Amino acid sequence: MRAFFVYGTLSEGITLRDEERGKFMKEPIISIRHVYFRYPEQQSDALHDISLDVAQGEWLAIVGHNGSGKSTLAKMLNGLHYPREGEVMISGFPLKEEYVWEIRRRLGMVFQNPDNQFVGTTVQDDVAFGLENNGVPHDIMVRRVEESLQRVGMLDFLNQEPHHLSGGQKQRVAIAGVIALQPDIILLDEATSMLDPLGREEVLSTVRELKEEQKLTVISITHDLEEAARADRIIVLNQGSVYHEGTPDDIFQMNKELIQLGLDVPFPIKLGEALRRQGFDIQGGHLTEEELVRELWTSNFKK
Repeated sequence: MRAFFVYGTLSEGITLRDEERGKFMKEPIISIRHVYFRYPEQQSDALHDISLDVAQGEWLAIVGHNGSGKSTLAKMLNGLHYPREGEVMISGFPLKEEYVWEIRRRLGMVFQNPDNQFVGTTVQDDVAFGLENNGVPHDIMVRRVEESLQRVGMLDFLNQEPHHLSGGQKQRVAIAGVIALQPDIILLDEATSMLDPLGREEVLSTVRELKEEQKLTVISITHDLEEAARADRIIVLNQGSVYHEGTPDDIFQMNKELIQLGLDVPFPIKLGEALRRQGFDIQGGHLTEEELVRELWTSNFKK
C-alpha cells in the first residue's frame, strides 16, 4: 500500500480538522527546526541538528551519498519516523501522531520501485485505490482518475495491466495515483534511480509540467545530481547534517567537494570543463546536455 493513503471518509473539497489547521498554518509549506533522529541500534544520530525550509511551489532537491541521512529525512517527512528532538511542520500541521494522516494526505510520495506500489489489476484500478480508501464518491473518483492519467500522458493505458508497462510508464502511473489525491507536496524518493535515461526524462518532465500547472511543491530525494539539476534549489546532506545549500549553479561550483562527498557532478558540466581545458571558448555552468550543445553551436566550436 502506498504510504500516503488515509483511512476515513472525505467528501469533495472537505478536509479533516481545517479549523485546527488554521491554528498552525504559516509559510513556508515545510519547516524543520533543529531535528535529531537516531535509530535504536545505532550509537550516532542519523539526523543531527537539521534545519531547513521548503517554500510553497518550489522544487527542492535533497542530495547526499548513502548514509548521509536523506532516506531517513524522506521517511520523517512521510510520518514514518518522528524526531527525537526538534520540530517538523508540514502543510500547516506539526509532525505528531494525531496529525500524521493529515500530513500523508497532503504529501504524496513516489517510491524507488514502481512495482512495489501497484495494488490494482489495471491502471485505472490502481489510481482509484487511494481515492476509494478516502471515501471519494464514485463519480468524482472516475473524473479524478481520468484527469490525473491525462496529466501524465497515460490515459490511453486506462485498462492496461501495470506489469505490461515500461519503467517510465509505471512511474508516471504512480505519480497519477498521487496527484489524484490532490496533495500540496509531491516527494520523489529516489523515484528515477531504477529507470533508463528515457524513462528518467519522461518522469522528470512530467513532474516539472505538473509543478507548473498545479503550483505543486516538489521534493526530490536523490543521489543523482543530473536529476537535482532540474530543481530550483539543492540541499546537500553529509553525515546527517546540512552541509551546503544553494541553486544548482551554486552547488555545482563545488565540483571537487562534491566528489569528496561521494557525489558525481552531471556529465554536461564535466564535459564542458574538459572542453575548456582543451582550449574551447565556451562558458561554464551548463547543467543539461541541451544547454551545452546550444553553447557549442553558438560558439562555433572556436578554440
